[in-house]
Amino acid sequence: MKSQTILYARVSTTDQTIAHQEKQARAAGFAIDEVVADDGVSGLNTRLADRPQGRRLFDLLRLGDVLVVRWVDRLGRNYADVCDTVREFMKRGVVIRTVINDMTFDGATTDPMQQAVRDTLIAFMAASAQAQAEATKEAQRAGIDHARGREDAYRGRKPSFTREQLQEVLDMLAQEAGPSAISVATGLSRQTVHRIRADQVAAQSMLARWDAAS
Repeated sequence: MKSQTILYARVSTTDQTIAHQEKQARAAGFAIDEVVADDGVSGLNTRLADRPQGRRLFDLLRLGDVLVVRWVDRLGRNYADVCDTVREFMKRGVVIRTVINDMTFDGATTDPMQQAVRDTLIAFMAASAQAQAEATKEAQRAGIDHARGREDAYRGRKPSFTREQLQEVLDMLAQEAGPSAISVATGLSRQTVHRIRADQVAAQSMLARWDAAS
């Protein structure tokens, strides 16, 4: 049976759209055969195996298949879950590739040193993803609480960017793109890109305050 390349996308109410994640993957050069997506599912609360389409992934993927994800945080709710999921797919002979930074993980190597380096990198990426997700969630909660706490709560200046634009900026920053390139790609001013880069949590919180009050 011919191997296939499957994109798995997870989107919540504060995340990118499925179409945007697919567009990013194809723009990065991935030839996607099928898109499997969970919509409205919390990544911090639900294991991949417990998500409706996440369970389907385990049935679809076979030896030699490629699983594409925007980042490793798509594959679990926390550090341990992401690591376990990545290792399980590698045991099955599935190659995992990320859109951000074009990372590749597979179980082909038998060299102990290479395995150790690979596993250390997976653990580091999973821990970083969990820390970022928790920081973002806390900023959003703070913004929502502020907006709901008082009917006349001052929300600050209305954001000059959409949630999709913010996510694209964060993705490009993760790939170490410069402000000029990000500005051209997103249509935002360089000044806005600089502000987001300087305080990503504040940018998330600003959007959350306006979302809660709308």
